[in-house]
Amino acid sequence: MKKFYGQDTYVQSVGVRNDQEIDGFAIAVCQEIGVKLDRHRSRSFDELEQMGEALSSFDLVLALSPASHHKALDLTRCFHLTVEYWPIMDPTGQGEGRAEKMAAYRTTRDQIVAQLQANWGPGPGA
Repeated sequence: MKKFYGQDTYVQSVGVRNDQEIDGFAIAVCQEIGVKLDRHRSRSFDELEQMGEALSSFDLVLALSPASHHKALDLTRCFHLTVEYWPIMDPTGQGEGRAEKMAAYRTTRDQIVAQLQANWGPGPGA
């Protein structure tokens, strides 16, 4: 998001759990388009709240998996904010070899970029 739209919009990345390292394939395919994930840290909704980031202060939650969509809807049912589900392919477990795995991760990356651009245009950083 920051690559395409800059720093004008406040964005946080969270998931249902924070028990996983950022996937090396995700780091590699995002680096191909100039997005650096190597220092990115996974955090959960609960951890976000513990850091002082109240979900009620956000305008929009984008869920990329059914599990995160259900969790976001559950956590935000008392707040006036929008929760959207983007059905993005989960690339984990796809493909046999490195080339096939990279292709699956590129597909997922490209789906996310397409959704961003469909909602907010190409942006100045595209």
